[in-house]
Amino acid sequence: MDRNPGVVGRRATDRTSKKMGGERMRLEAMAVKIPQVDGHPNRVAFEGVLTVVNTASDKAPAGARGHRVMLTLEAAEKALPSLLGMAVDYRPGWDGHDARRKIGLLTEANLIGKRLVVRGYLYARDFPEVAAAIEAQSPEAMGMSYELADARVEDMRAEVWKLTRVTFTGAAILLREKAAYRATSFRMAS
Repeated sequence: MDRNPGVVGRRATDRTSKKMGGERMRLEAMAVKIPQVDGHPNRVAFEGVLTVVNTASDKAPAGARGHRVMLTLEAAEKALPSLLGMAVDYRPGWDGHDARRKIGLLTEANLIGKRLVVRGYLYARDFPEVAAAIEAQSPEAMGMSYELADARVEDMRAEVWKLTRVTFTGAAILLREKAAYRATSFRMAS
């Protein structure tokens, strides 16, 4: 029996570096250990790309005062633990964030190359209309957006704000076209 169930920990694959297509690939992974419960009526698994690191956003996110942003790899690596256990929310219309509409939980965060991939569970029995609305969308239509606190910006006068330190406070599911980063994605397990 695991002496510390639910403890956040790094996997053995932590900080591996491989050559793939001429580029170095880096993998950083963390997860909250939650026991598998087959057929759980309220737990529907999901996976999504929350953001891409070292890349300027396609448009300014809310709270950035009209500036596009770039989350650095270093800031993302240091902030990975703050994602685990945070809520996933949505807003009717799938066009933004609403921290008071929490519909799921983040249980895993992996940096795979430039992509910050998250996994978790939606509370599908508690929010059947939300789960049905997500399933009704085409898989390419949905994206994600991160929620932050304590963000440090390298130069507030820069056109693109370089985020050098952040604390993740959650994530939102929204239409990809509404996300600051169009390279995000979201899909529920089938």
